[in-house]
Amino acid sequence: MALLQPTSLVFTVERQEPELIVPAKPTPHECKLLSDTDDQAGHRFQIRGLHIYRNNAFACRERTPLKEGPNRKLMVDCSGEGVLFIEGDADVTLEDFGDSLHPPFPCFKELLYELPASIDLLNSPLLQIQVTRFKCGGFIFAHRFNHNMSDAVGLIQFMSTMGEMARGAVAPSIPPVWERHLLNARDPPLITCAHLEYDHDKATTALKRSIPDNLRCSTFDILTACIWRCRTKALELGPDEDVRFICIVNSRSKFNPPLPLGYYGNALGYPAVETTAAKLCQNPLEYAIKLVKEAKGKVTEEYMKSTADLMVIRGRPNVNTVRSLILSDLSRARFREVDFGWGKAEFGGPASGEEVISFYIPSKNKEGKEGITVPVCLPAPLMDSFVKEINRKLKDDEATGG
Repeated sequence: MALLQPTSLVFTVERQEPELIVPAKPTPHECKLLSDTDDQAGHRFQIRGLHIYRNNAFACRERTPLKEGPNRKLMVDCSGEGVLFIEGDADVTLEDFGDSLHPPFPCFKELLYELPASIDLLNSPLLQIQVTRFKCGGFIFAHRFNHNMSDAVGLIQFMSTMGEMARGAVAPSIPPVWERHLLNARDPPLITCAHLEYDHDKATTALKRSIPDNLRCSTFDILTACIWRCRTKALELGPDEDVRFICIVNSRSKFNPPLPLGYYGNALGYPAVETTAAKLCQNPLEYAIKLVKEAKGKVTEEYMKSTADLMVIRGRPNVNTVRSLILSDLSRARFREVDFGWGKAEFGGPASGEEVISFYIPSKNKEGKEGITVPVCLPAPLMDSFVKEINRKLKDDEATGG
């Protein structure tokens, strides 16, 4: 495990004027309702991501604005206006990034055009793309998309289809499936599961050796437990204050039958577990690991139906982020496999950690060594404490042979 520092690289991008890339043929003008699972307050933001390719350039397609109906219900206005697309040229090479082809990326604002209207979710594009060419012939494909429309699995499906078209395909290998009714609330809605995640009533190798042999767990379980404990210690909370871990889980395979292969809407569950700061920090790491595993195991078809019902009954609440760690494992999400004709990406995934969400992102250094990058956002003084806690944990395990 290594702690990564941002590079000091500074560069500028000369952008061309933004343009709208419209559909090649006329499309029906209609409004499509999003599902109640799509339409959560916690999805009403835009995620920024990018793909890095060591070669040449490319162009793209499609945009539609959101509309809001009765009871804050979101729908998509399929107007055929197109996707906002920007081209640019940077005055550096990808080699100038050194070992920093991972979040946080230097000068990210140069790589993705910031729209004045993007502060207002309902008036911003559902998809915005900027392709930046570098002096070495490589390019970065950066994008901003609306989370209400899709989760990571759906986004990869969409981008993979774009790649197929760029390579000459005339139809997607996996046809897109709308069918948002599959994740709507029941009639009448009925909350049947505990949902701590929406409850606002309350204000690597060395690590593996420290885990008892009878506790079966994944690398994700161990690293997440370690990050959760170290982050909680860095926050210096009162011993009796409640802390939460929220695990973002893809529920597609939890349904019987599973959701259609081409379903690209949100199918994410946000199961939570709760304990006190004292219990989390004073118990052995295996205590936190068991809680992480408990959260992951909560997502079932009934849980997802209960979540959709909760959205309708409680007015689409946000996930409770107070004293919460939210993690999403994208290590197997295949972002790097999106191919526009230049092969696999050197990096593919979120451009940064969000304020309250961290991601497990596959990455590699310039020697080609594969690993996982986990962006964590904290105020600077707390980040210093977090780094000290991580280093202390690793040194303690090495010293004890654990």
